[in-house]
Amino acid sequence: MKDTKAKILEKALFLFNNEGLAKVTLRTIAKKLDISQGNLNYHYKKREHIIEALYFDLVKNIDDSISKEMKADNELKLMFNISKAIIVNFYNYRFIFLDFSQLMRENKTIKQHYQKLSALRTQQFTELINLLISKGILRAELVPNEYKNLYLRFQILSDFWMSSALTTHKKITKPMIKQYTEVLNQSIFPYLTKKGQEQYHKYVTTN
Repeated sequence: MKDTKAKILEKALFLFNNEGLAKVTLRTIAKKLDISQGNLNYHYKKREHIIEALYFDLVKNIDDSISKEMKADNELKLMFNISKAIIVNFYNYRFIFLDFSQLMRENKTIKQHYQKLSALRTQQFTELINLLISKGILRAELVPNEYKNLYLRFQILSDFWMSSALTTHKKITKPMIKQYTEVLNQSIFPYLTKKGQEQYHKYVTTN
């Protein structure tokens, strides 16, 4: 049975995802849970504390997904599975990314953590790229910082694909996960060797 804190986070996530940050207050969450605001405040004194708790839940879920995908049977599949896991998790916590710029301006705790996390993810991506090069799956760099900038494009696409999608769609839907995962994965194709392209086509036809 879920405790009150877990129920609060679950309901808040649902409301933030479906109504947006601006429309959801502590009173809204308490009312939807049929508890007093005083009861809610006992667990979370401010709305930003709920948002922070959900953000750190997202980070943990992604870390768990990455650890799980480390069992992939080839390195390119590992990269693609991680990309999909990240996009799925971002969708599940989509309110964060639909109001990403605002959140980064207003929440110092999240911004500081995100900056450190971004540095860590860059390092992890670099290590994976170097592994793929050593395995003959990716070609070597042709220009300075080529793969560093590739990761930056990945990061921008991951963080803002939902904002982009909303410019042409009424809402974000689950089928978009597959579409934007494909967009992300195809970004690596120009860097693949012949061996890498063979792995790519095998992955596409089996997933």
